[in-house]
Amino acid sequence: MTPNEPGYPVPVSPETPAPAPPTPRWPFWSYRDVFFFVGLIFPSFVIALILVQAVARFIPFGRGFDELLMQLVLYILIFGGLYAIFRLRYEQPFWRSLGWGPPFRWANLSFLGGPLLAFANGYLGYAIRVPEIQNPFQQMLLDRPSIVLFAIFAVIIGPLCEELAFRGFLMPLLVRDLGAGAGVLVTALIFGAIHAPEYQYSWKHAALICLAGVVFGWVRYRTGSTAASTFMHSSYNLTQLAAFLAQSRTI
Repeated sequence: MTPNEPGYPVPVSPETPAPAPPTPRWPFWSYRDVFFFVGLIFPSFVIALILVQAVARFIPFGRGFDELLMQLVLYILIFGGLYAIFRLRYEQPFWRSLGWGPPFRWANLSFLGGPLLAFANGYLGYAIRVPEIQNPFQQMLLDRPSIVLFAIFAVIIGPLCEELAFRGFLMPLLVRDLGAGAGVLVTALIFGAIHAPEYQYSWKHAALICLAGVVFGWVRYRTGSTAASTFMHSSYNLTQLAAFLAQSRTI
């Protein structure tokens, strides 16, 4: 019986194993998404300015309150855009993708680390003779509604949004491409540069903010939790705010 004749048994080759699925690239977003996120800032700022000016005609709380309200609207718009990127383009969860989610195993350590970092930064600022400049807090603490809203921003909204943007969104890309140390450092440098205008571009103030950013980034990297760095950032700001209020006797 030849191979071409009917009934000739067909040799069975061993089944070739299916190739393993490719490992998903992490983070799944790209620098193009970062540029899109940054590009949302200007149009969102214009929209926030128009909305707050319209509200101010009916509820005149004052300049400080209006600036904080405008920043709140700005945050809502730009993070709404980031949420849309994650959900619509990548079909991925927003909070978990940025490293936020229960259980917050490092919450207690983060809350304790914030005040320690604030005191250490304060002592270092004294040692390097950081110049006395008009504190940005002073422009926001002109009346009680502004004080309340500013406290909410300084302790809750600001740390949350900044950690999601810097340590949750930007830093994973830099860590992936540059390595952990360089990724944490570059993120902290950008973090300090963004805050420099608030302190009249004083390099010493910016350096202290960069140092805090390095610690926040290290906590985020070591714990894998944006919640942990947010809690530390929050308690850090709370310590600074309490010290400022006690010194100025605003309340």
